[in-house]
Amino acid sequence: MEKLRVGVIFGGQSGEHEVSLMSATSIINVMDKSKYDIIPIGITKDGRWHLFLGDVSKIKDGSWIEEAVPVFLPPDPTFKCAISLKDGVETRYYLDVIFPVLHGPRGEDGTVQGLFELMNIPYVSCGVGSSAVCMDKVFSKKLLKQEGLPVVDFKVFYKKDLPQGLSDMVIEVEKSFGYPCFVKPANLGSSVGVSKAHNREELKSAIMLAAEFDRKILVERFIPAREIECSVLGNDNPVASLPGEIIPSEEFYSYTAKYFDGGKSKLLIPAPLSAEETEKIRNLAIRAYKALDCSGMARVDFLISKVTGVIYINELNSIPGFTSISMYPKMWEASGLSYKELIDRLIELAIERHRQKQALKLTL
Repeated sequence: MEKLRVGVIFGGQSGEHEVSLMSATSIINVMDKSKYDIIPIGITKDGRWHLFLGDVSKIKDGSWIEEAVPVFLPPDPTFKCAISLKDGVETRYYLDVIFPVLHGPRGEDGTVQGLFELMNIPYVSCGVGSSAVCMDKVFSKKLLKQEGLPVVDFKVFYKKDLPQGLSDMVIEVEKSFGYPCFVKPANLGSSVGVSKAHNREELKSAIMLAAEFDRKILVERFIPAREIECSVLGNDNPVASLPGEIIPSEEFYSYTAKYFDGGKSKLLIPAPLSAEETEKIRNLAIRAYKALDCSGMARVDFLISKVTGVIYINELNSIPGFTSISMYPKMWEASGLSYKELIDRLIELAIERHRQKQALKLTL
């Protein structure tokens, strides 16, 4: 059987660049080399695209760029390849499917998915619109709420109103929620730029920090809660994994706690939930996945109030982490699907969705 040529794209112009490097390293190491020819393509923090055919271990520490060569993916659908140029010689690397491992803006938010659509090539993860909505916590919360799904109360503010409007923002939050509360950039993941504010001065600092990463700032009511996650996989008939629970080493599951606390945060898979709670989480995960028109994969994050037991949907991640400690693949492993099988299934789903789109008319 002829191998599938898979372009794995990593890095990106995002605060989650380093997480992407770790995820891509894990994915490439696990992929079945008897099935796939892997073409790794990295994007630097300043947006330059490069082909990297060296030692995979160099991706994780960032040294890959030292021996990479410039490359571009032409949007013309007749090409379907990555084109590199070295010493004046053009080389084409034809692609059958693309596996983007790009977390955060300009990767997970529908931007590169638009390029893949122009190329008319199968790609892993959600489509353009779904990716954009999942990335934007404000849009996703509004849509989930409209679908009758439970979300925590929130307020939205805009960077354009700073710093003159900062005091008014603080007063509005104090009247609506009080302290503590969470402050987040609307379009980032991995808890980048997220703060828990306990008083007025911390809230001001948190809003200014979030505004460094996004023009939209989300402030949420604090819920003393357990943090539960659930992996979803599929296109038209998605399935949900067993849920997992995070016991963060810090006050909340921050960027540091996720990736650099030396394993102090605890991941409980499966989560210690009753059979009824587990089933409710899985059903809500699939409902949220369908509500935002997801395909391929997404991780759905929940909060369960320690006081009332009410379950809230926190957010959906359309390209969840795939590092050695990431919950998405670990929850599938606990559900009976190995990491390697999961990669195979994601590629199959990408090709399946592409075939469905190819059967549609583009013109009258």
